[in-house]
Amino acid sequence: MAKSRKRHPQQELPLEKTHGGKRRGAGRKPPKGKRSSSPHRKRPALKRYYPVHVVMRVHSDVGSLRKRLMYAALREATITAARRNEEVEHVQGRFRIVHISIQRTHVHMLVEADNRTALSRGMQSFQISAAKHLNSAVSVKRGKRRSGTVFTDRFHQEIIKTPRQARHALAYVLNNWRKHKEDRSSVTRRWNVDAFSTGPLFAGWQERAGQPLLWRWRDTYRPLVVYLPGTWLLQKGWRERGGGAIPFGYVPSQPFGALPRTQAARTS
Repeated sequence: MAKSRKRHPQQELPLEKTHGGKRRGAGRKPPKGKRSSSPHRKRPALKRYYPVHVVMRVHSDVGSLRKRLMYAALREATITAARRNEEVEHVQGRFRIVHISIQRTHVHMLVEADNRTALSRGMQSFQISAAKHLNSAVSVKRGKRRSGTVFTDRFHQEIIKTPRQARHALAYVLNNWRKHKEDRSSVTRRWNVDAFSTGPLFAGWQERAGQPLLWRWRDTYRPLVVYLPGTWLLQKGWRERGGGAIPFGYVPSQPFGALPRTQAARTS
């Protein structure tokens, strides 16, 4: 009689899983460094009477935004944002750009929106349009097509709730070029305000009290397309209760009472 063979339980090789589950190092990498964008937290609620200061940074390979082609590209995006608002404001809520300042690596804007959703959709529309036109401008400038993302991660936002905060935001945005020392070149040192911003459209400059709103500029200059402010804080609250008109030479990194850079240069 044949002996029955003893069966041993099948053993599995301890192979590392290659499918399913979370893999180390997989997924989108979080932003790093002091120039990283806003972390992915839920945006705070927004009231329609509070304006918002937003900042968008671009990838380094985009190059400086303070060039004519880049300015024209961002101007087209402001036109797109204004047209979109006219079309969808009654359905999706108001989103209006009131001021904008273009720096080498980033863009500052003061915007007004009815709520958090209107802000998010409006910013998304602006960034899509800006990316399209900026990629086109870079392609023309370099003779090589550029595509893909332009802005780094999410935009940073700060909700403005007080007149003093509103005045500080206006001064910070419109005079941001002085903070980055863009007023030191042989050309820009003759400027009172930044031509790469809506400074020429701003009626709250201390030195222009009582003068007409619109400045005289060259026929070739095309101002950025923005709305007049609709919130009390940006209309008159910042001036009446925030501290008064803003001097040309104010540098955002210095206290408001300090001597403006233009005056300091004349007295030194």
